[in-house]
Formats: sequence, structure tokens, C-alpha cells
Amino acid sequence: MGLKIAVLPGDGIGPEVTRHAVRVLATVFDGARRDVYFAEHPIGAGAIKRLGTPLPDETLHACLGSHVVLLGAVGDPSCDGLPRAERPVAGLLKLRRELGAFANLRPARCEDELVAATPYRPEKVRGADILIVRELLGGLYFGEPRGIEGDEAFNTMRYTRVEIERVVRVAFQQARLRRRLLTSVDKANVLETSQLWRAVVTDLTREYPDVRLEHMYVDACAMRLAIDPLHFDVIVTENLFGDILSDQAAAVAGSIGMLPSASIGGRVDLYEPVHGSAPDIAGTDRANPFGAIASAAMLLRHTAKMPLEATLVEQAIRHVLEIGMRPADVAGPHHRASTTSEIGEAVEHTLAELIDHRRSYHAV
Repeated sequence: MGLKIAVLPGDGIGPEVTRHAVRVLATVFDGARRDVYFAEHPIGAGAIKRLGTPLPDETLHACLGSHVVLLGAVGDPSCDGLPRAERPVAGLLKLRRELGAFANLRPARCEDELVAATPYRPEKVRGADILIVRELLGGLYFGEPRGIEGDEAFNTMRYTRVEIERVVRVAFQQARLRRRLLTSVDKANVLETSQLWRAVVTDLTREYPDVRLEHMYVDACAMRLAIDPLHFDVIVTENLFGDILSDQAAAVAGSIGMLPSASIGGRVDLYEPVHGSAPDIAGTDRANPFGAIASAAMLLRHTAKMPLEATLVEQAIRHVLEIGMRPADVAGPHHRASTTSEIGEAVEHTLAELIDHRRSYHAV
């Protein structure tokens, strides 16, 4: 039976970058002679305009009936005046909750070819390779009660031991595959939820004696990311802190357009670039497709269980950077900005060559 992928292109540049991620996946599955089935469904502002809701029931049911979901981006300024529960982001949050994918993996890697695109001195960032594991279904984004009453607004941050344990286990397991350093980020000097977080993380260290653990306050972590990104290996933290720190970590990669993500651990895994819908450049062929394509590589590694093919996609991305192709957000003064289409097609062409070479090698 083939892999069923629900494709949710979404809003703004979402359809443009998702198109190339889908083509990359199709190239991989064709080369591996495995069946894959893609089905597109609406979400976000487009779904609101067509069907009156940011996450139609048909879309949700299709996602729950698939093996994996590939998402573009959601968001449109035209929806800003809608009630919170009717905006595009509400559809995304509901989708995450229904899929149950509680661990959000957000890697930020400095490719040698993009060192100059970062705000760091080369010796401070070259070789940086960080994985942020963000808890995705708890904290302020989902806590109740919440609301606005007259001149007062309130949100609730809640975490249970089970919610913390399950995402921290994922982080420990990822650290075992890397440099075996786990940085747990909290605000335990102020917040009770962070005090529980730190206690749970400390308790779990007994199960992972091969991983070195350090605790860090979120403000100290933000400063350390800004001045010494090479220090970090895997960072694990709660929902809001993870959202903010992973965007900050985009500086390591040169642009948020380079960052992929994987949301795993629930009924159905979800993959999406970290960037937003960027409506100001939608339709101009200027979007950076690398984050979406790298998300496809994560899909191959974590859900499809095709790690060799995932590596080939990542090699194709690096090759395209090596030959000097850059999207506008990381082009700099010395490179012509390549279009979304040019970059996507170059990755697909390179990937096909890598697959053919590998097939020929193994046939000898």
C-alpha cells in the first residue's frame, strides 16, 4: 500500500513552495518504485473565503485518513478583523490538536554557502547545527480560561507531567542521534509551569545517562543563541518559548525561509516550513522553497522511514546552494536572486541525478 499524503497548500506563498515539495517527493517515490498518493485540501484564508471556515470538516477528515500531512502556510491580512476562533491560525491550531502531533522538530543549520547571509561573524556560526524540540499542544496557546473582558485580557499556561514527559523523551532520543547535549529551556525562577518542567526533565535524566543535560532560562538562552550558537545541539522547551526561539534560530540559517519543521508523535504527522504566508510576495515567484523542500526531506526520514532518500534531498539542496543559486531572502549583493521555480526545478533535477547515480551504483 502506498503512502497517502494530504497536501494543504494554504495561503500566500504556501501553494508556490508546496508545489516544489510535492514534486520532490514524487521524484523520490518514483525513483524508489514506491506508490504515493497526493490529495489537495483547503485550509486557512482560502478555506474561509470558499467554505466559511479555516479548517473544513472535509479537510480534517482527509488529514486523519492519511498517513501524513504536508502544509504550506496559513494567514491573510484580510482575515485580521475576524473573531479569533474564525481566523486562519485557528484552523492550524485545531489541525495540530486533532492530529495529536505534540513534538515539533525545528532544525536550524548553517550551510557553508550561506555563512555570509547570517548576521554572525563566520567563526561564530560556521558549523552550527541546532535542533529545537518545541512542545506543540500545551501552554498558553491552548490553555483555558482565556479571553478579553472589557479592559482586561487573560491567558492560562498549563502543563501536566505527561505532556512534559512525552516531548522531553523525544528530545532526549534526538540528542542521542546527535552530539548528546540537551538544553532544557524554561523560566523556573518565575513560573510554576517551568518549575514542574524542570523537575520532570531532571527526573528523566536517569533514563538517558548517555546524554548531557543542562538547564537554561529562556532569556539566557536567547542571549546565548545570539552570541554563541555553536554551543547548542538539541534544545527542548514549551510551546511559546519554542515558537520564539526557533524564529530567532533562523538567523543561524540565514533566513526563516530556510527552516523546515516536523510535528510528530500523534495520530498523523505534520510537515511544514517554519515561515509564514508572506502575502506581500505571493505570486511573484520570489518565495524561498528550501524550507518546504527540507520539510519533505524530514517527512521521508521520520514518517516514510526512507533516511537514505531524505539525505539525497538534503544533498540536492546543498548542491543547488554550492552552484550559486539563491532565493531573494539570502541572495546578498554577490548573487543574482533565483526565482522559486528556478530553485525548485534545480533541486528536482539534481535529486533525479543523485537517484539515478545511486541506482546505477547498486546495480553494478
